[in-house]
Amino acid sequence: MASTAAASSTPFYANATLPAGFQDRRAKTPTAEFLHLSAKFSSGLPTSAFRVLKYPSRLRKNLGSVGKPGRTPGVAYATAATEKRLHDFTVKDIDGKDVSLSKFKGKILLIVNVASRCGLTSSNYSELSHIYEKYKTQGFEVLAFPCNQFGGQEPGSNSEIKQFACTRFKADFPIFDKVDVNGPNAAPVYQFLKSSAGGFLGDLIKWNFEKFLVDKNGKVVERYPPTTSPFQIEKDLQKLLAA
Repeated sequence: MASTAAASSTPFYANATLPAGFQDRRAKTPTAEFLHLSAKFSSGLPTSAFRVLKYPSRLRKNLGSVGKPGRTPGVAYATAATEKRLHDFTVKDIDGKDVSLSKFKGKILLIVNVASRCGLTSSNYSELSHIYEKYKTQGFEVLAFPCNQFGGQEPGSNSEIKQFACTRFKADFPIFDKVDVNGPNAAPVYQFLKSSAGGFLGDLIKWNFEKFLVDKNGKVVERYPPTTSPFQIEKDLQKLLAA
């Protein structure tokens, strides 16, 4: 019974692999911070989730992709709570102006909850800016949502966040209003994202820089853990752009 309960609380991710050599090179910075602080904060990654990152090949073999998870006997699966598409939502940008996500119809989107003071900040912002510049003319957008729920690592005002991202990392992709991604005040767009690609029960956002890949029709097709770098997502992105 105990093993069944543990399994049902384990989150599911597609392509939950670490960058080559990441563990060796950065064990004392981003990955170490992610693993250590996640256990400390209630909204962070539960200990039972580590097996997902440790055995990604076994996970893919048994469960398949986020969009079409395997059906393991005795395991309860979350299903999308709505037939809505991402394009049905309106959010506020970093300057407080309403933005209908319908403006992104026909584009491939990578949606990320970002933070300015995380050990993953530098690598993720740099790689996000790189792939955005590389593919934006082909119909690709990065949508960044600042969030302060994980270790208090996005404490600044919207104007401070904007200045940080645009000045230090030359981020040219859309950055939106700071939001909650978990809990009773979670932004509706994040409620949608999680319900669309939850997999197992226990589909909270686990840490800064979790990522959702959305197709041209506004459907979530993949979900990636915080330690999956933007460069690792590039092949999936290329497939969607070519479709």
